[in-house]
Amino acid sequence: MRYHESIDYVEFPASDLEVVKVFFKQVFGWDFVDYGEDYCAFSNAGLDGGFYHSELTTAAERGSALIVFYSRDLEKTQAKIVDAGGRIKVPVFEFPGGRRFHFCDPNGNEYAVWSDVQAGAG
Repeated sequence: MRYHESIDYVEFPASDLEVVKVFFKQVFGWDFVDYGEDYCAFSNAGLDGGFYHSELTTAAERGSALIVFYSRDLEKTQAKIVDAGGRIKVPVFEFPGGRRFHFCDPNGNEYAVWSDVQAGAG
């Protein structure tokens, strides 16, 4: 369902669309549809969006918006990211209300994952 004047879709750059599709399918279970060689759309992510072919990357220190995922098991999600070829950019840290870490997908885009569940509390 579409909501008037709400965020509806998000797009990210990716230098290698095949690599990014494998990564997000493996880690988060996203589904993809290709629209030509230079674009793929994703769904089953909480918010629909897509990746377009570009050598650029997103990073919080350059002023990019930061997409933040939620996880009930931060360490397990972090392990899945690393196993799928992602890179941890900022290790797990605590903040009032939870913990989080930042990671880059195989194309170099930065994201974060947070949890309000304490380590070992599952």
